[in-house]
Amino acid sequence: MDQEKLKELLKSVRNGDLDIQQAVECLKTLPYQDLGFAKIDTHRALRRGFPEVVFCEGKTVDQAVAILESMTENYSTVLGMRARPEIAEALKTKRVLFTYHPEARAIVIGEKPPVRYEGLILIVSAGTADMPVAEEAFLTAEALGNRVEKIYDAGVAGVHRLLAHSRKLRTARVLVVVAGMEGALPGVVGGLVDKPVIAVPTSVGYGTNFQGLSALLTMLNTCVPGIAVVNIDNGFGAGYMAAMINRLAEEKTDTDR
Repeated sequence: MDQEKLKELLKSVRNGDLDIQQAVECLKTLPYQDLGFAKIDTHRALRRGFPEVVFCEGKTVDQAVAILESMTENYSTVLGMRARPEIAEALKTKRVLFTYHPEARAIVIGEKPPVRYEGLILIVSAGTADMPVAEEAFLTAEALGNRVEKIYDAGVAGVHRLLAHSRKLRTARVLVVVAGMEGALPGVVGGLVDKPVIAVPTSVGYGTNFQGLSALLTMLNTCVPGIAVVNIDNGFGAGYMAAMINRLAEEKTDTDR
């Protein structure tokens, strides 16, 4: 249950539209719902601001579908990451409104959420081959209520493509920069902006890329301050971190007003 749903529940009790026992029934799955093979953390949105996200890789189709379907009871938007096409096919038999994004291997259940945080999160990717990871970051940040835009195919091999977006880069509150090969792009972007940059190495590259290890080490060894690095191909982690930074900045702005 997220904070907005809990507030509505408490208002209903206060206004007499819901009695205490009915409210208890609504809250009885807190802090988790036990499905036998999985325990869904229904309390996470209250603790962390964002609900649990389902990592579908390694789960059977039935397990993934059961978890996703159950989570719709508490959340209007549910994310399933690293989801195989057969999981999406199985969801079609359920009473669930969802969109499957094959490039990002992501399932988004529910309508597109409204923008809750006005600060811009900008996703920048080096090449077309990096787009699946970039899309994972984009969908994650968007599903968590952020205003998200993207600049794709702007790698350092043709740096003029990136510089053409200099103004857009400077308007972002936080940037997620995705690159494979040698992984130089986050350092270039970090040298152009005064905002936090989250670097995402991808496993795209020739043999000495070592499935993303060379890009990861380049990003970790950057001389540009203000760059944080997530794991190889972890677009979800980068999108989530960007959403947290954006939310905290928004809350601080509201407090300062």
